[in-house]
Amino acid sequence: MTPQHDPPHPTGADATDVRPAPPPRTLVLGATGFIGRHLVFELLTQGVPVAAAVRGDVRRADGLRRWLGEHGTVPEGLTVVQVDLTRPGLGLTPEDDDRLTGVRDVYNPAALYRFGLAREEAYAVNAAGALHTAQWAATRPDLRRLVHLSGYRITGRDVPRFPLPAAEADALYRRQGAYEASKREGDAAVRITAARLGVPLTVVGPSSVIGHSVTGASGQYIGLADLVRKLWTGRLPLLPGTRRTFMPVVAVDHLARFLAAVPEHDRGAAHLHTVLDPQTPELPRLVALIADHLGVRAPRRTVPVGLVRRLPRVLTGADPETLPFFSEDRYDTRSADLLSRAAGLHHPPVEDLLRRWAERLVADGFGSSTGPDRGDSGSGRS
Repeated sequence: MTPQHDPPHPTGADATDVRPAPPPRTLVLGATGFIGRHLVFELLTQGVPVAAAVRGDVRRADGLRRWLGEHGTVPEGLTVVQVDLTRPGLGLTPEDDDRLTGVRDVYNPAALYRFGLAREEAYAVNAAGALHTAQWAATRPDLRRLVHLSGYRITGRDVPRFPLPAAEADALYRRQGAYEASKREGDAAVRITAARLGVPLTVVGPSSVIGHSVTGASGQYIGLADLVRKLWTGRLPLLPGTRRTFMPVVAVDHLARFLAAVPEHDRGAAHLHTVLDPQTPELPRLVALIADHLGVRAPRRTVPVGLVRRLPRVLTGADPETLPFFSEDRYDTRSADLLSRAAGLHHPPVEDLLRRWAERLVADGFGSSTGPDRGDSGSGRS
């Protein structure tokens, strides 16, 4: 996709000439985040009127409008509402709640995505926020589907239980860290609540979401991107895991198109989809491919994750919260593959995707430079 520059969003006297946006049919939470803004782009491109939910001052959406215009979409169908996921009713004013009466589809890609979060902070957005979203969706008279973003190592793996007994919750947060534990609680909360309230639900668990398939542009600089940063800076002498470690990826634009297709194809009470490219090379080959493209040396040895856990972090440079992702597990993508075929979607060639993404990470200074493609970290919190 070649960025196009539209006239800037009118302000001041010119703003009176702007037609009001049509009543929104879709609400996207986390709309200014990495996944959220690509989803908004895809929906608007398809002609769907969208309400973009932002945290705090609605002027935070000015950057989203600019980004949409720079990428070739005039955001005439965009409505902006202020939300607070940590509050029941999403913290909407009565006026904004009324503006969203006709919403049919609710997407929740909003999350706090970083490691080292405080438990209370992560829970408030990733777990309580998921619960509040399901409860609010149940109040929409024309609701067609709630689409919740979970994780590929979470979706469909366990029978949902929420809330957990205090001792179990404490153990979960100690073992997995605040981000992963809160996402697991959120996954369970939304599945249980949707079933109880009769909300048609699709849970989508994407793998590591990387750059755009054409431009490589990203907006997320932790997780696998941090591994590339260490590779680029010569601070990856050893690779955690084994020769069979599998850390799958998905292009952000493919994921956005998949999400946009979900309400048109999923029917019935509940669906679970794991979205990843099964052709992703196993991690040592993935790292070697990127190293060769960037002209740096790839690590020659792997180190078992159990050993990395026991070594001092100052020696390994590995964040303990990332280690569960260095796994040999494989994942069931059959339901996502069926939907993709029905919607005419195909993963882009993964090796080309990885090269473009790595090159763009370097060009962007791994998030240290500013620009229209940087965006919020993670899935975004809005």
